[in-house]
Amino acid sequence: MASPLLERLRTATTPSFGTWISSSSLVCLDALNGLGFDWFMIDTEHAQVNPETLAAMAALQASSGAASLVRVGAVDQFLVKQALDAGTQGVLAPLVNTAAEARRLVAFARYPPDGVRGIASAASTRYGKELGAYLRRANSEVLVGAQIETREALENLDAIAAVDGVDLLFVGPQDLTLNLGLVDDRKHPRVREAMRRVVEVTARHGKVAGTLAVDAEEKRIASELGFRFVGLASDVRFLINGARALLGA
Repeated sequence: MASPLLERLRTATTPSFGTWISSSSLVCLDALNGLGFDWFMIDTEHAQVNPETLAAMAALQASSGAASLVRVGAVDQFLVKQALDAGTQGVLAPLVNTAAEARRLVAFARYPPDGVRGIASAASTRYGKELGAYLRRANSEVLVGAQIETREALENLDAIAAVDGVDLLFVGPQDLTLNLGLVDDRKHPRVREAMRRVVEVTARHGKVAGTLAVDAEEKRIASELGFRFVGLASDVRFLINGARALLGA
């Protein structure tokens, strides 16, 4: 049986909303719990999250009802293993530009015979107490996401989406904008067209398209384009926006 988040992504027509945890703060993660987010993406690519903090965040989320996911720093076996052993429900990897890289990512996140993930008596298996049960369900419950954020990734989009085991193709809008030579103009028609294409290709391959929305307009556009996995800003952006609003009131 698939995890609740994967089950929803595969069957629901309405978007699933989450947010980025970019502050490395357990307090911020805890404060945002219970507000209605479906998932939290713990960022270990750009944020300073050490393994102990990651494990504590995953433990905090274990009974929250919202899935804990990790953006790892690269398509790297060690990073993927660390993220999943901590007890999180999935990984998102940046700069997945080819089908070969997507297949490597899937292999790192799956136990044999579907992949090469090693076994550990870690938080994911309740330190070995639930090892057998976890091994039997992990391959079907762990979400694997690939970020589409370069020209090369767009050129290889069909091949990446066709990789068995990739559940999510996630548009990194700012990096994609920069890679298209548009600096920070993420509202440019070329960016929107690229996003539309990602949605169309993922749907054709039975996968889920995701993206990040930093304001209400981008949230609306993401929903209209057909994205079903939408990140709403981040804990740091919420902090800044709240402070600005109150200072300017």
